[in-house]
Parts: sequence; C-alpha cells; structure tokens
Amino acid sequence: MIEHIKMPDISPLVRYVTNGIETSFAYTFPIFASEDLHVYFDGAEQFSGFDITDVGQTAGGYITFDEPPVSGIVLTLERRLPLERVTDFLEGGDFSAQAINNELDYLTASIQQINRDLSPMLRYNDHELAGNVDLPTRDQRAGKALGFDGNGDPIPVSLAGAMAAPDYTASGIGAVTRTTDDKFKDTISIKDFGAKGDGLTDDTLAIQQALTAHNGVFIPEGVYLTSAPITIAAGQTLRGSGHMSVLRAQDKSFNVIEVVEDYATLSHFQIENGDIGIKLFGRDRPCVQNSITDIVIRRSNTGVQLDGYNDTNKPCYWNNFDRVLVEQPAVNGFHLTRTGAGDTPNANKFHACRAYSLGADISNAGFYIEQGRFNNSFIDCEANVHGTAQGCFIVGANSDKTLFINPYAESYNQVPNIKLENGSIETSIHNLLSVSDGASIFDLSGGEYTAYNSGFPNKNRLQKTTVTDMNATLQRYDTEFIDASGSITLDTSHSVHLISSFGGALTVNLPEASTAVGVMMVVKKIDSSKNVITIAEDNGNGPDSRNYFLGSENDYAMMISNGAEWFVIASNRSAGNTRFFDGSGIYDVDMAVDTYLLSSFGGALEARLPPANAPEAVGRTITLKKTDVSSNLITISELGGSGPDGFNQPLASQHNAITIVSDGGQWYIIGKF
Repeated sequence: MIEHIKMPDISPLVRYVTNGIETSFAYTFPIFASEDLHVYFDGAEQFSGFDITDVGQTAGGYITFDEPPVSGIVLTLERRLPLERVTDFLEGGDFSAQAINNELDYLTASIQQINRDLSPMLRYNDHELAGNVDLPTRDQRAGKALGFDGNGDPIPVSLAGAMAAPDYTASGIGAVTRTTDDKFKDTISIKDFGAKGDGLTDDTLAIQQALTAHNGVFIPEGVYLTSAPITIAAGQTLRGSGHMSVLRAQDKSFNVIEVVEDYATLSHFQIENGDIGIKLFGRDRPCVQNSITDIVIRRSNTGVQLDGYNDTNKPCYWNNFDRVLVEQPAVNGFHLTRTGAGDTPNANKFHACRAYSLGADISNAGFYIEQGRFNNSFIDCEANVHGTAQGCFIVGANSDKTLFINPYAESYNQVPNIKLENGSIETSIHNLLSVSDGASIFDLSGGEYTAYNSGFPNKNRLQKTTVTDMNATLQRYDTEFIDASGSITLDTSHSVHLISSFGGALTVNLPEASTAVGVMMVVKKIDSSKNVITIAEDNGNGPDSRNYFLGSENDYAMMISNGAEWFVIASNRSAGNTRFFDGSGIYDVDMAVDTYLLSSFGGALEARLPPANAPEAVGRTITLKKTDVSSNLITISELGGSGPDGFNQPLASQHNAITIVSDGGQWYIIGKF
C-alpha cells in the first residue's frame, strides 16, 4: 500500500538565525510539493539558489542552499498552500482510500495554515466576555489613535497635545487635509528597508524586502550594490530618480533584474554589470504587458533579454520598451530567444532603443532576434557596434514577420548593417540608414524579406504584391541564364530563362501548374546548335497540353499558369494560323487568320476581301488557296473595290494560290501560283 502523509499536530512554520556556515536547514512539517515551501530571508521571499528534499514525507525534510546564507539573517521556512479543493469523487465511481486520505491531509494542512495565520493576531482572552470588535468608522478614526473606553471597547482617541506629525494639505482647489504620516506612505523607498546606496554595502536584501512588502518602490539617488537577481513580480513598479539611481551588480555571474510575471513597470534608473541587465521570462505567470522605459544599462554581457523559456502557457508577449540605452554590451544589446520548450517571444515593441558599443568589443549584435514571431517591431532603434560584431541587427533562423522602421546601423570592419539568417521569414525593413561598411542587407534567407528605401544597390524589394493601377517607367525581369543538357526543372524564383543547349539536347520542365498560380515564364533558346530544347511540365501535360520544341537560335515561348495548366501566350513556334472553308456563293474574308484553304466543290465561290482601307486589312498579308479538284472557279474580289492589283483574281485549278497585302489604299499581289 502506498503510504500517505500523516499530518502531525505542528505549526507549518519554522525560523532559524543563520551563522554564515550552515547550508542545510530542516523543515519539520510535511509538504505536498516543493512549491508549497516558501523561503524568506528577513521577510524577503527567495526563489532560487537552493534545493528541497523529502517532499511528501510526514516528518518533513531539508532545504539545502548552494551557498551558506549570510550570518545573522532570520531564515523563515513556511508551508503555504492555495486554499482550493484538489480532489473530486465521481458519483457511482470507486471510492479510493488513498484519494480520501490525501484530501483529508490537504484539509488538515489548510486548517493548520489558517490557524497559524490567526495565531499572531490580537484577540480577547478566552476567560472574559468578548466586547465590541468593530473598529470606529473610517471618518471617526481618521487622524486619531486607537484607544479603549471604560468597557474596554475600541474608540478613536484624539492626538491633540501628543507628539503627532503635523497635517499636510496640498495646494489647489479640492485638496484635503491628511497627516504627514499618511503622506509619507505614498512613496516607499528601498532606503525605508535599510538600503544604503553608498556603493559599498550589499543592498540586495533591502531591495527585495521592499518589493516583497510593496508593489510600488522608489530608488533614490545612490549606487546600490547587488549580489543576486532582483525579482519583479506581477503588477510591481520599480522606478528611480534618473541616471543617478544606480543598481550595480558585483560581477557578471547573475542577472541584475528578472521580470517573471506580467504588468510590471521599470523606469528612470541605471543598471551596471551583470550577465543580463533585464531579463523577461514567464517563470511564474505569463510575462506580458510589461513596460520598461528610460533605462540605461552599462557593461552587462547582454543588456535586455526576452526569453520564451519552457512553458507555452507562460509566454513572453506584448512587452513594451521605450528609450532604453544599452552601452558596452559584451555579447548582445537586445536579445530575443527561447531557452526551453516555451513559445517564441512574440509581438514585443521596441521604440527609440539603442545599443552602443562605445569602443568596447561585442561578440554578436546590437539587436539579435534569434527567436520571435508575429510582428516584433523595432521603431527608430539604433545599433552602433564595434567592428568585432557579427552584425548591427541580426534576424535569426526562427524569426517570422520581424518589422524594422527607421533603423540606424553603424559599424566598420565589414560588419553587416542588417543580417538575415537562413530560415528567417518575412522580415520587413523600412527606411534603413546604413552607416556600417558591410552589406546593407546581408541576405541568407533566400529573399524572405521586403525592403522599402533600404538596401544596396536596390533600395526596394517587394514580395507577393497585388497592384490595381501602376505606372512603370522602367521594368526589369528577374532573369536566369542556364547552360545545360539532359533535363532540368525550373522553379518560380525567375521569370525569364535564357537557355543554351550547346552541350546536348535539353528538356526544360515547367513547375507543376498548381504550384505556380498566375506565374508567367519565358523560355528562349540562345545558342546556335542543332540541339533541341523541349519545354514540358513537371507532372503535367505541358504548355497548351503538349510539349513545345525550340530548335533554332532565338526560338522562344511565353507561358502563364492558371493553377490548372500552362497556356502559351506568345511564341514563334506556335502552330500555323489557318482556316478551311467549303461552300459556294459569296464568302467574306474576315482577316481573322493568315491562311485560307478554300473548296468550291459544290459550286462557284467568290472570296470577297474587305476594303483595302478597312482597319482589319491595313498592313495585313494573307494567303488564299483552292484545295478541291473541281472545275468550279474561285474568284478573289474586294468589297467596294477593284480587287488585288486592280482586278478580280481567279483560282481555277486545285492548288492555285494567291498571297496579297494591303497598304491601306489597295490590295497588292505578292505571290501567285
């Protein structure tokens, strides 16, 4: 049988005073999961740097720290459970002893927790009759002390004559009077919790205690040393008085600030040193809608990092950065990545942010979007980096739809201004200022980007686009030159293909029509050899449902796909344009084809040309030929005119033919046999 926790009659809290040597401390009460044990240094909750053992044991277990806590700290270990039901029993289902035991254990632990919460409260003695327990109303007790009347019940007591703080009234209509004590409580400073700000004292604990006790905390002017990450939880605000409020990490072995939840605000202070200046990741909740503004980060390995981390339900989305300066980063200024199985950082906004090497070496980039999708946008951002960088801006292989507007890139030593790595998708770049002497846009993505007023030598590059009305002064086609024999298959990366089959006969396969909807392609033979180029279709019937053959130099075919098949829209190798007619009487030649094969087997036939000045006739050359064996005459005449060379022309015998042309004034014979 699986043993369950036996809940002893014990308070779920234990305290120790550390001696700077011990690393292992016992918790003497059982816990159901490691998350149930909360750890505090002098009241500031700790989240890392220790391991918890013996989870689920009735006698409790041990917590072991990576390093001995500093001597003299009050270490508090507390079991804190969410007050919720964790088991449900199905109606008519099996009744598990283990399940009911676990549920009763959890209920007992919850009662112990509530009992512990109530134990330090003021209350009436069990051996006296309880009096009034209601406080005086807010208006009655405002600005007064709490006292007791003759019955021992609470009443408001005036502070007049006592050593009370003076009142405070703001200037302006509608201002109300408050005590100075209330006014002081409007702003909570880290110095209220013992921070020194002298650049010598470790202020980590004081800062974390302030954030544990209050959601809005102020950093006065000073240099505050830190030796561990400062954790920012949901909805908290940490702000300073400007660049003179400095958080300085003692070294680069840890992150200075970690934002692990949502709706936090950091503003108006400076960060120095550290592995990462500010790291955002969804450790406890989704890391979303955080705001970081007017921050300076100096000499960190990486200034700002957004990490998708390891839980897709706690993503790193929709965070906002405004006027953040990262100076002298050793690796990256700004970095979007994913270190675990979580989602990529998506839809984060950066405005007027700057990465500046200031003469120091940097190993990677000012901005490195290693992972990220769905419109991570960088507006009016600048990367001015040392020549040791791999790029001013780099878009990595797992990034999709990254947007740059008005980026400024500066470096030397052939550092690329914007580098698009293989696998990046649909990057959009607008108004790029390229000051680095490297490539303006170093594209390894295979053209997976759109540029407007960006790049060199071509400032604009558009992807799939629909235009309803365009006035083009000059058009250029993406042209591919091919010299091959045997068989090749074209793709949709080029429109015009100039092909030499000098080395041997060649079959050119068009891509399957279904993969090239609306695509137009030109294939032209450019060599003088007798080797035939055959135009076919990959897994299809070919253009106009047949193969096309280019046998002579400069033979060509232009084709377009409707998604179902390829159609020829122009070629010098198309089948002849010919019409056959068998009849008698008058046949009006409509000039729709070049060659008319006529039969008068049933009786005499008059083939009547349109007037020589008719729009459809001017400049046209046509041939008319008698094909039947009868003696019935075919007469070539002109409507309203005198006929070719001024006369009606007879075709009396089989195979008689005439070729004529109009100059707009009359029809002329250019061949007759």
